[in-house]
Amino acid sequence: MTMANIPYTKPQRQTGGSPEEYHDGEQQSMSFLDHLEELRWHIIRAGISVFVAAVGIFALGASVFQNVILAPKEKSFVTYRFVCWMSDYLCFSPPVFNLETRQLGEQFFVHLKTSILLGLIISFPYVFFEFWRFIRPGLYIKERKAVRGVVLICTFLFYAGVAFGYYIIAPFAVSFLAGYSVGAINAPTLASYVSYMTMFTLPTGLVFQLPVGIYFLARLGLITSGFMRVYRRHSFVLILVMAAIITPPDMITQLLIAIPLYGLFEVSILVAQKVERRLEREWEDGETA
Repeated sequence: MTMANIPYTKPQRQTGGSPEEYHDGEQQSMSFLDHLEELRWHIIRAGISVFVAAVGIFALGASVFQNVILAPKEKSFVTYRFVCWMSDYLCFSPPVFNLETRQLGEQFFVHLKTSILLGLIISFPYVFFEFWRFIRPGLYIKERKAVRGVVLICTFLFYAGVAFGYYIIAPFAVSFLAGYSVGAINAPTLASYVSYMTMFTLPTGLVFQLPVGIYFLARLGLITSGFMRVYRRHSFVLILVMAAIITPPDMITQLLIAIPLYGLFEVSILVAQKVERRLEREWEDGETA
């Protein structure tokens, strides 16, 4: 029996059902307002974690900018040194350029914005944990076992995406954009530099969640591995468009993010295929029970 012929339907939940249907005997009898109140507290706790991390980053001040934010514009950055160590032919480094501020409070507001963004990145595991705690009670025991470790997996993929954007995309993009000239002098502002660094890292971390998203879509029966294989070429074009949106308008940077995204797409096909096999086994076990 092929996956396409399996009439998999998710069993309907019933409020007030037997405690065995839920993990640890949890009852799903909360009202809509109770759910809103519960969601509010999850958001508050997540917001507090981001705030605490942002305050810590803000207190470190210039050291964070010098050692983290501004590091990819320096020739001593680890990516440049590693590439030059690997091959003299591929060796490259960014041109020397200074960042300017054009508004009175620009440095303060950029510092504040950067602290919040870094606070969000640092506290991502706890933020996602709070999100998972909110939706977890609505799942059956079998569904919870199927997504066991989702917090660790999503955290790993998020940080892998951020690291890829910071150590791979940012150095190539900064070197290319800062050295590109049509006769004018490059004098970027601090705000524009930080905006580009944000664009190189944070969206990439979110895009790297693709296998997790495909897992849940396949689990719900909304997408199959066969469908993804049929539209593989269309997906590659879509990935190129997505890379053009979240990166600067240069071909090198777009390819740098499009290639790993396509690799994640291929991994997602394998994930969907694995989910289909698991659903097929569950269906067969249900028929024989």
